[in-house]
Amino acid sequence: MRIAGYWFLLFVFVSGNAPAGTPQDVQLGRILSLENAWNQALQVKDEKALDQLLDRAFIDIECDGTLTNKAEYMANIKAPTVQLARIVNESMKVQFYGRSAVVIGVYLEIGTRNGNPYSHRQRFYDTWINRNGTWLCVSSQSTLILH
Repeated sequence: MRIAGYWFLLFVFVSGNAPAGTPQDVQLGRILSLENAWNQALQVKDEKALDQLLDRAFIDIECDGTLTNKAEYMANIKAPTVQLARIVNESMKVQFYGRSAVVIGVYLEIGTRNGNPYSHRQRFYDTWINRNGTWLCVSSQSTLILH
């Protein structure tokens, strides 16, 4: 049931075309929901959901400096060496620039990598574009918070 509800929310926010003049707070809600849907998709390794969230030209810079395109990012998500137990946003702020939005926030990621447990807090910076009423993430960057 939880997955079905998740898919419904993802469908509403990703596929729904926003009419011209939609108040910015509605767009803000969409962006924040998409950020949270991204975390859920990562946790359960839902490639289809991730594919719908990320633009075909998506670029990611991981906290270790690794640069990946969408295909490489998706391959990393599928890898059995990383298992996410929890990934949750702790804070997010959205700034709009016309039909683009930048999200700056902090998230907590808990899981195992190569059988070793880890817990990371990271600051992230995501750039979204609105293409024909659909928000897509075009770039993401995260930085490990050491203290």
